[in-house]
Amino acid sequence: MAQHRACPEQDDGASKMTLSTMRLRVLPPTVLRDPTVESLNLDRNKLRHVTGVSKLCNLKKLILSKNEITDFPEEIQSLVHLEKLELNQNQIRVIPEGIFSHLPRLKHLRLNNNRLSALPKDLATCSSSLQYLNLSNNLFRAVPQAVLELVTLQELYVQNNLLHQLPRELFEGRLLKMFKANGNPLREPPNEVCAGGIQQILSYFSQLQNCRVEEDRRVKTMFLGASLAGKSTICKSLKQRRAVLVSEEERTVGIEISEFHIQDFTFLFWDFAGQLEYYMTHHVFITPQALVILVINFQKYQLKDDVFQELVGFWINNLFMRVPNSVVLPVGTHTDCCTEEEVGEKKRDIMSKIQAMLEERSTNLAHFINNLESSEESEFYVDQWDKLKEMESCTLTILNLVPVNCTNYWDIKKLEAVILEHVKNEEIFPNVIRVLPPVYKEVEAAIVDTVESEETAEHGMMDLNLLLSVITHREPLTSLDTELFQDILRYLHRIGLIIWYEEIKQLENTIFLRPAFLITMFKVLVRDRLVQQLESISVDLLVGERATIRDQCNWVWTFKSKAMLCQQAMRALVKHQLYSEGMKDAFEEMVGHKAQKGKLFSLLEHFEICLEVRNAEDLNPGAREFVPGQPWETTRVHGEAYYLFPTYLNQSEEVSERWGGDHPEDLHVRAYFSPEIPEGFFQRLMVKACSFYSAHWVAKVTCLLICSGKPLLIKENNQKGYSYIELRNRKPEGRTEFQITWDFVMAIIFIIRKLSDEWPGLHVCMKAPCRTAGCPAEFVWPDVDDKNTVTKEEIKTCGTCGHQFRTELLLPKVPSDRLIPQPQPAARYYVTSYGTTTFGPSSIHVNRQRILDK
Repeated sequence: MAQHRACPEQDDGASKMTLSTMRLRVLPPTVLRDPTVESLNLDRNKLRHVTGVSKLCNLKKLILSKNEITDFPEEIQSLVHLEKLELNQNQIRVIPEGIFSHLPRLKHLRLNNNRLSALPKDLATCSSSLQYLNLSNNLFRAVPQAVLELVTLQELYVQNNLLHQLPRELFEGRLLKMFKANGNPLREPPNEVCAGGIQQILSYFSQLQNCRVEEDRRVKTMFLGASLAGKSTICKSLKQRRAVLVSEEERTVGIEISEFHIQDFTFLFWDFAGQLEYYMTHHVFITPQALVILVINFQKYQLKDDVFQELVGFWINNLFMRVPNSVVLPVGTHTDCCTEEEVGEKKRDIMSKIQAMLEERSTNLAHFINNLESSEESEFYVDQWDKLKEMESCTLTILNLVPVNCTNYWDIKKLEAVILEHVKNEEIFPNVIRVLPPVYKEVEAAIVDTVESEETAEHGMMDLNLLLSVITHREPLTSLDTELFQDILRYLHRIGLIIWYEEIKQLENTIFLRPAFLITMFKVLVRDRLVQQLESISVDLLVGERATIRDQCNWVWTFKSKAMLCQQAMRALVKHQLYSEGMKDAFEEMVGHKAQKGKLFSLLEHFEICLEVRNAEDLNPGAREFVPGQPWETTRVHGEAYYLFPTYLNQSEEVSERWGGDHPEDLHVRAYFSPEIPEGFFQRLMVKACSFYSAHWVAKVTCLLICSGKPLLIKENNQKGYSYIELRNRKPEGRTEFQITWDFVMAIIFIIRKLSDEWPGLHVCMKAPCRTAGCPAEFVWPDVDDKNTVTKEEIKTCGTCGHQFRTELLLPKVPSDRLIPQPQPAARYYVTSYGTTTFGPSSIHVNRQRILDK
C-alpha cells in the first residue's frame, strides 16, 4: 500500500487528523492506533467501507463526505462521543436501525447527496441534541417521522427531493431558524411560499387553520421564439378564442403579459419579443416551473438551410442553461404557407434535431464526468463532479410539436386542447396545483379589482402602505395585518402577478400592479433600433428637457461610438415613451433627479444591464485631509452621469491599444462554458466587474480593468464548441506580486461563478493553457476553495510537450520563497477611463462577500 501523509493537529490537548484528498481505500493503521483522535477528516477519498473506526473511542467529529460509500458504516454506533457526522455525497441507500440510539451527543448530521428514501426511527433518540440536519438531494417523498421528533433542530435542508407536502408540526413550536425546500414538487405549502422563509411558512399554516383550503391551478406560460414567428398571434388567439392576426407593425416590443382561463386553470401568458436586443432582459423574467411554448416559423424554416440554430437551437440551448427542467411545447406556425407534406417533413426534422441536441448534451456531460473520474487526482475535482451529476439529472421535457395555421380557428382550438391535456398531466406538471388559504385568493382578487379600477393610474405603481389601505377597505379584508399582507405580496410577486423588488432601496415601498408597465420601461432603453428612437425625439420634447438639436446629434454620436447615454438623453427617451402612452405622472418617479436616482435607473443597474460612468478629474485640490478608516474624496466629479450599455458596444480598438498585445509570459486563464456562453452573460460580467474597478475600458467582446497599476484583460470567444472567457494578466514577480495578481484574477472568477449560478444548466470549467509556445494542452483547475485550489503541488508537468511549470504560473497559488527571485522595485500607476496618472500603491483587495452579495 502506498504511504499516506497524515496531518495531525493539536488543539488544547485534543488531536485532529486530516487525511483529505489522499486517494485512501482503507483507513491507515497508524490512525486507528491513536485513541486520542477527536477529529478525523477523510473527505474526498475513495473509501467504500470504513473498517476499524470504532477503535477511535474519543472521536467527536467524523468527516466521510465525497467518498464511494454504499453501506452506512455500522461501526459508527460505537462512537458515543460523536457530535458531528458528515456522510454527504456518497451512494448510501439505507441506514439500518440501531445506529443513532448510541449517539446521544450528535449535533450535526449531513446525509445530503445520497440515495436515501427513508430514515431509521431511532434518529428520534437524538431529539435532545441534533441541531443541524441536511437531507437535500435524496429521494424522500415525505418528511420522515423521526425528523418531526427532533425538537432541538435549528437547521433543516430538504432541497431537491420528491416532497409534495410539508407537515405543519415541522414548524410550529420549534427552534427551527433555517429551512430550505426548493426543488421539490410542493403543493402545501407551494414553493413560492417556502421561498419566503420560516416566518412566511408559519403564517401560511396559521391561515390554513380552521378554514377551507382552496386549490389554485395556475400555469405561467412563456412564449419564446425568433422574431415574427407568430407568438403574439397565438397568445391573442388563445385568449380571445378566435383567430386573431397580428401585423408586423404590432409585433411585441419587450414582453407582453396577459391572462386567460381554460376550465379551472388560469394561464398567465408572457409573450417575449424575439429580437436578441431584448434577450438582455429575459433573465429578469424567465422562471422555472413554467410551460414554455417555443414558436417556430414553418414558412422560414428550410430543411436544407442552416436555420435550425436560429429558429430552434438557440432557444433550446438557453432553456437548457437557464431552466434545465422546463417543459417545452414546440409549435409550428405559418403552416398555411406550406404543403401538408412539407409540414410533416419539417416537423420530423425539427423533432429529430432537438432529440439530437438532447443526446449530444447527455454525451457531453458523460464525457466531462468520465474525464474527472478517470483523472489520477479525481479527488481534487469532487465539487465539479457533483455539479455535473446534478446537471445530468436535469433534462428538458420536449413535448410533441403541434403545427398550427393561425388563421384557422379550429387549429387554435386544437392547440388549446393539447395545452390543457399536458397541464393536467401531474407527471409533467407536478407543481400546477397549489393549496392556498382563502385570504391569499381574497387579496389577489382585491388587487385585480384595484388594477381594473379607474382610480388606479395607468402605470399601476402604488405605494405599499397605500395599497394596504385600499385593500383593507374591502370586505372581508378589513382586519388584514401588514405582515400577512406583505407575505401574500411576496407570493404574488413570485408567481408573476405583480412585481415588488423590496431588495432595491429605491423600490422597497413600490408595488408594480401592472408588470407590463415595468417591461415597457425596460424596452425604452433595451431595444432594437434605439438610434432611430433617439433621432425621432421631437423638438418640443427636446426644449422641455432644455436640450437642442445639437445635443440630440451628440447623443446619437456618443451612443453609436461608445454605447453610452447621458441622463438627459435617457430622460428624453423615457419622456417620449411615457407621454406617448398617456402616463406623464410617472415620469419624474421613474427617472428621478439629481438628489435621488430614479426607479428605472435603479432597476437597470440592479439587473446589470447598464453601468453608471461619471467623468472625474484626476486630483481634487480642495479635498480634505486623509483620515485612516474614513472615506477620502480623491477626485471631483463634474458633469452629468453617463450610462454605458455594453450590449450596444461594437469597437475593440481602444481596448487592444491600451492592453498592448498579449505576451507569452502573461498569466493566462480560460473559463470554458458548455454548451455555450449565454446571451448577455459577458455584458453582465463587464457591468459587474467595472462596478468594482472604476479604471476600465470596455468593448464588444473585450474589457480591460486596472487595479494598483495592474492591467487585467477579459475577452470573450463564443464559437460553437469553443466557448470561453479568457483572463490575462502580466506575469508578476515575487510573492507579494503573485498574491496581488491572483487576488485580482480570482475576484473576476468569483463574479463569473456567481453569475453562472443563475444558469443551473451551465457548466463552467477553469483551465490554464500550457505555457509552451504552440502547445495546445491545457491544465484543468482543481476545485477552488476560497481563493486557492486544493492542489499541493509546486511543479506541474504538461502531458503533451513534457515541459514543467511552477504551479503559481497556472493556478491561484503563492510561490514558496525558494522557487522565485526577490522582486525589484516597480513603478506604480493608476489609470482611469479618461487618462493616466502616476499614483502610489493602492489596495487590490476586493471583498469576496461583497461580490457574492451584489
